[in-house]
Amino acid sequence: MEKIQIAVGSTRRPKLTAVNEAIRDFGAVLAPGAEFEVIGVEVDSGVGHTPANRAELMLGARQRAEALVRVAREKSEKWQYFVGLEGGLDVIQEEGERRVFLESWAYVSDSRNVHYGRSGGVEIPEALAHEVLENGVELAAAIDWFAGAAGIRDGQGAWGVLSSGLISRTEAFRVAVVAAFAPFYNSKMYHTASAAR
Repeated sequence: MEKIQIAVGSTRRPKLTAVNEAIRDFGAVLAPGAEFEVIGVEVDSGVGHTPANRAELMLGARQRAEALVRVAREKSEKWQYFVGLEGGLDVIQEEGERRVFLESWAYVSDSRNVHYGRSGGVEIPEALAHEVLENGVELAAAIDWFAGAAGIRDGQGAWGVLSSGLISRTEAFRVAVVAAFAPFYNSKMYHTASAAR
């Protein structure tokens, strides 16, 4: 049986669980009959503790995956896929009013092809946005304070707090991972679309 190793640029439980759950959903299509192993490796994103725009979110996810590629080369690891995950904020202006969304991004590489995916977004309260964006408080600390709990990031995350438990941090990252892997497990559709241009 073929074994496929997927390296993830984090050791946080919600992120690793998200990748495992995503693979459970598409693994049989990506590599029929293969066994998958998810390996968490702590790497730096190269961006701030709470990315504050979409470009920073995408950059953080990409740099985590690129760091994994370097680790694999240095240690002669046989990882087939490299996954960078980054969560943070996206700020937009709508009719002169600031709206701030929490988003989760994924970047996947197989050393040749690279693709992004993201979750939806949930709007965060202005008071929470102010704490993070103007006062420089890390989102994980700010959401703990707002929710009156500790360690939320390693459980339901800000997603869970804001959605009353309907969308967890793990689920948001799972959606991003499924989306980022789509060109790999649904390559026929992506090649057909490219050829039709």
